[in-house]
Amino acid sequence: MTTSTSSESSAAAPLLDLRGLVAGVRRRRRLWCSMALLGMLAGAAVAVLLPPPPTAVTKVLVAHQEDQPNDPGTLIRTDVALLQTTRISSRALQSLGSAEKPEDFMEDYGGIGLTNNLLQIDARGGSDAEAVARAKALADAFVADHVRRIRDAADAEAKTLLDQRDRMRDELAQVNKAIGDGSRDSGPKASANLETLFARRAELTSRITDFGRRAAEAQIGTPRLIAGTQIVDAPRAVRHSLPRAAATNAAIGLVLGLVLGLAVAAVGTVVADRPVLRREIAANLGASVIAELPCRTVGLWQRRRIRAARDRLTTSLARTVRGAAEPVSLLELGCARSASDIALDVAAALEANEPVVVIDALPGRQLADRRPKEGGPTVISGEQAATDPPQRRLGVGSVAPGTAWTDLRYLGTQTVLVVRAGHAAAAWLHTVARQLADQRIPVIGVVLIDPDPRDRTDGTLWDGLHTALRGQSERPARQSGTGRHRSERLPMRAARVPRSDQEAR
Repeated sequence: MTTSTSSESSAAAPLLDLRGLVAGVRRRRRLWCSMALLGMLAGAAVAVLLPPPPTAVTKVLVAHQEDQPNDPGTLIRTDVALLQTTRISSRALQSLGSAEKPEDFMEDYGGIGLTNNLLQIDARGGSDAEAVARAKALADAFVADHVRRIRDAADAEAKTLLDQRDRMRDELAQVNKAIGDGSRDSGPKASANLETLFARRAELTSRITDFGRRAAEAQIGTPRLIAGTQIVDAPRAVRHSLPRAAATNAAIGLVLGLVLGLAVAAVGTVVADRPVLRREIAANLGASVIAELPCRTVGLWQRRRIRAARDRLTTSLARTVRGAAEPVSLLELGCARSASDIALDVAAALEANEPVVVIDALPGRQLADRRPKEGGPTVISGEQAATDPPQRRLGVGSVAPGTAWTDLRYLGTQTVLVVRAGHAAAAWLHTVARQLADQRIPVIGVVLIDPDPRDRTDGTLWDGLHTALRGQSERPARQSGTGRHRSERLPMRAARVPRSDQEAR
């Protein structure tokens, strides 16, 4: 029981083929490798051409009256924000004796909260000495401002408490006077009033004592906070290492360039929709992949394997052309040079039995204009083919955009497509299959050039010939001398030769 591709096509196709996407991105490795290299060079160039300005750093320990063990860092963030104010910058400029605007000076320094109580100040300058002076002036200005704010807060709190104590004393004096006046009266009512006044006097005395104690505590805590706010790390210039900066920037540029290149390659793969996998190319062309040949840029250790693959392909195609009752052509798509070499190899193999003429219909006449080799097959152009006597012919043409489709039957009524993987879009592969079917040129098979070395999909279609002929499984051959029609199916032995060490099938 054969499998029908119509049932497979009716199944819901995935919105995004991850395997095809990965293969397309891998084929664009020159793009993302180039962008990664460019990013690395750009990062190193930035470190060399745009070195950081001289910078000084200092650390300040900041004590807060509202410090809590579970503080999430709100207080130190407030200190960082206060550092970036015109009040701090103007006082630092005054100590430096600079006429620079505070707004401009704020752009040359910054603060970072390392912990809840540790503030780091970074300052830039024209030289290391200037940067150190700026960092020291900023630290001193911040410490002085922080101490002043602590004292102001403590003084304000103490003053408020003392004012309350004074009001309580005034009220206590009035109560004492009322007690002295009421002691001369007698009677139950006077006794009740005296008890109330005595209770009020005790309460006021207690509150006066409490306000005095709180005012004293407010003043006592201030020296501790002031002593706790100090510069713990003296200002020093930050040493800049050019090799380290160049290496760091180069690594960052490499990663960013690689990510950007992979993103561009992925988007390009999805937008271009150029099939790379055997399964996709066979499905779009409606013909099975019968052989594969890697590209020319391979290692020396693979040349023997590729040569053996070319010999097997040549033998298989020569056997098919020799046994076919109708002329066979090779039609290329994106690999004219590979198709020319295959045609010359097949013609040379056929020369041993009978003369063979190769008809060159490729764009630019790559074969007809080539200097003929001694003992090699005869190559003629498409214009000369009409005047030559009939003999065994092997046409070589193209199905690239701009092809004259009606002329393809003169090259051969059967064809082998030589397609470069990832060259044409899926829409154009559909166009090629449809045009060949309209011309009633069955596709024997597809020779895939430069396949994906990690492709594990199956490029065999059991009803591929049906697809090419739009439902016709057999093609009537030309009439023989007996006047009868001979129908035949042209089998082709599948051969697959990857670039890896995988054994050929």
